[in-house]
Amino acid sequence: MKKICVIGLGYIGLPTSAVFARAGFDVVGMDVSQHVVDTLNRGDIHIEEEGLAEVVKEVVANGKLRASTKPEEADVYIISVPTPVHADHTANLDYVVAATNSIVPYVQKGSIVLVESTIPPRTMDDVVAPIITAAGFSLEDVHLAHIPERVIPGRIMIELIENTRIVGGVTPEAAKKAADVYRTIVQGECIETEALTAEMSKLMENTYRDVNIALANELVKVSGKLGVNAQEVISLANRHPRVNIHQPGPGVGGHCIAVDPYFIIEKATEEAQLMKMARDINNSMPSFVCEQVARLTAEINNPTITLFGLTYKGNVDDVRESPSLEIAEMLENTGAYTIRYHDPHVRQEQVAFPLSNFEDSVKDSHLILVLTDHNEFKTMDSEKLQSLMKSTVVFDTKNCVEMNDERVQVVKIGNLSELKAIQA
Repeated sequence: MKKICVIGLGYIGLPTSAVFARAGFDVVGMDVSQHVVDTLNRGDIHIEEEGLAEVVKEVVANGKLRASTKPEEADVYIISVPTPVHADHTANLDYVVAATNSIVPYVQKGSIVLVESTIPPRTMDDVVAPIITAAGFSLEDVHLAHIPERVIPGRIMIELIENTRIVGGVTPEAAKKAADVYRTIVQGECIETEALTAEMSKLMENTYRDVNIALANELVKVSGKLGVNAQEVISLANRHPRVNIHQPGPGVGGHCIAVDPYFIIEKATEEAQLMKMARDINNSMPSFVCEQVARLTAEINNPTITLFGLTYKGNVDDVRESPSLEIAEMLENTGAYTIRYHDPHVRQEQVAFPLSNFEDSVKDSHLILVLTDHNEFKTMDSEKLQSLMKSTVVFDTKNCVEMNDERVQVVKIGNLSELKAIQA
């Protein structure tokens, strides 16, 4: 086992390729984007991830990693392509199907085919396996397994190595062979199981978090009505040894928590009632945030609002499923505001909204709306805010801003009892 072909060079596929190449494998990464391929073959990266650039530069330079727009014959194939959702929230498996079909001409008896993409239950058995068997292989000839990724942006290069991996084989032999591949790079445990169980375990990991976040977000709404400090309630409740309420926020984003529950819901719609309700609550938060913005600016004619953060989480450049973008669009559609945008981690080509630097974005602004917990937003120069803004008010939807200057009013989403309209 010497050569690995990775299909898809995005937020998971590229770090996975780099880690295997660093471990000594010959890795070819396949991507449909010529820009991505050219960038990687120069030893550069097209995404932001801590520690990735150094590894890619090293393994490209020593010839262990290269990129191509076509798959190649290899011992192991790793499919790491997106699985977006349709408008009705059902899984769009087009990329998984296309990736599987793309490697069929190169697969041979004894090949190991691994799917890292997050997929609905029974996708390995009902979608991937039939493509392989239709090509004339048996499930003893080609070893199929699902190994869901379990990493968080900002720590991918660490967690790819340290985290325990669930290895779900279509056959027991496939699970063993797939686990052996990952044991060459993983310090954590590689637990062998069935493909269906691996699919469900991945989805439930993120569904658990989604439900817990929904509970915190609903607490914010209830507390706002009752005049209770929800943030203090969470802090005190979490002092109980068996309670761990998550943090509220402007919604749930990223390609995991905001998407994975739907993959279960579509397969068991009548049974997955709590999961569906949690999704509805979290999906309601962008609208809820906009309502609070309207309350804050009710006394001002055509207020200027500065949005801080367009990514779905702090200190990364990932805007997938970001509630910040939904909030931005909602505010723009009202026509009631002048809106500016600032995100030091996002490139202009990633978003449709015009980005500005810190000073330009806050000049003459009535309100800063913090939507992402980037480190740059946790502490701000209060003197600069005083000199540039028309009113120094910050609405912190991520509970991250640390401001000790009483001249700057910070309204936390977890304590809406302090929310008062900004005076013109």
